[in-house]
Amino acid sequence: MSQDLYDLLGVDRDADADAIKKAYRRLARKLHPDVNPDPETQEKFKEVSRAYEVLSDPQKRAAYDRGGDPFGGAAGGFGQGAGFSFTDIMDAFFGGAGGGAAAGRGPRPRTRRGQDALIRLEVDLAEAAFGVTRDLTVDTAVLCGTCQGEGTATGTHPIPCETCRGAGEVAHVQRSFLGEIRTLRPCAACRGFGTIIPEPCRECSGDGRVRSRRTITVKIPAGVDSGTRVQLSEQGEVGPGGGPPGDLYVEIQIARHDTFTRHGNDLHCTVTLPMSAAALGTTLTLPTLEADVEQGADSGVETTFELDIKPGTQSGTEQVLRGRGVPGLRGGRGDLVVTVVVETPTRLDERQEELLRELAALRGEEQPSGHVRPGSKSVFGRLRDAFNPH
Repeated sequence: MSQDLYDLLGVDRDADADAIKKAYRRLARKLHPDVNPDPETQEKFKEVSRAYEVLSDPQKRAAYDRGGDPFGGAAGGFGQGAGFSFTDIMDAFFGGAGGGAAAGRGPRPRTRRGQDALIRLEVDLAEAAFGVTRDLTVDTAVLCGTCQGEGTATGTHPIPCETCRGAGEVAHVQRSFLGEIRTLRPCAACRGFGTIIPEPCRECSGDGRVRSRRTITVKIPAGVDSGTRVQLSEQGEVGPGGGPPGDLYVEIQIARHDTFTRHGNDLHCTVTLPMSAAALGTTLTLPTLEADVEQGADSGVETTFELDIKPGTQSGTEQVLRGRGVPGLRGGRGDLVVTVVVETPTRLDERQEELLRELAALRGEEQPSGHVRPGSKSVFGRLRDAFNPH
């Protein structure tokens, strides 16, 4: 190769490694045999690849700048020592940032962020509605107190890997029609870390973290519902190598209530009345959801409310009490919906039956014919009308 290597790549002699790599990528896209298969272009591509192999290696470049042979007298020619990195070819076409033999990905860090953790917490309906503070016992990975996350025994430290010399990667050479293709793979000796722990910490076995049970305090905001997750930042698992912890998510599950059921921010309850009370009307004293929360004597919070049942109330009637439901996470408050169910007696003594018959006679209801809603028809009637529309 008689042409100056810097001229082949189109860079100055004082160009840095990034400028050389960019120049090679630009030429590789243009000259690669898959793009231009003619022999002259293929030969040019071989020369450019050989120039990049020299100028991307600090030792070979220094030897070339001194006028020496960076290949140590090896015969020229693509495929006979003109080795290049397959990663650089792929970077040239796909814009990757992997780098070649002289600019690999490098060792992967031992310190990494920990995983998020999830714990489910069951709370009462009133606690979910008005908020509560709970102490939770969690079992997660925490920083090793013996080695403080380094993973080494006391007085020792990680040492560079002798196999990859701290690079975390080793090059594998394979011959192909393009020449010697070098690919970078994680070092098996150090698992890609670039360092080896000669004496692991006995407490954490070199991981930098241990499992521990601890108690944390979580504040459940008012208005949460089943499935709501409360995020506690940096309260999750500590990462390998003593890395920063992940987050802890507390998923809320609401226990079943004896009186109320929840639909969104609304509360529903059912009141059963005897038919005499429904017919005559009455006033009921019912508990509010606040009755489930311990309040001071002078707190002024209403724990009961008056429900007026009008005379003649029918079974299935609903009464809506505005603003007595569950507070919303973003403000406001839902309603309380009370459904009245009229209960018909199933057992009557002789006197009760006598009085009920007298009432039926006074109302002319001894032989009730029932009421059919206007427009309602039997199944057979609807079929008859379907076949006889006129």
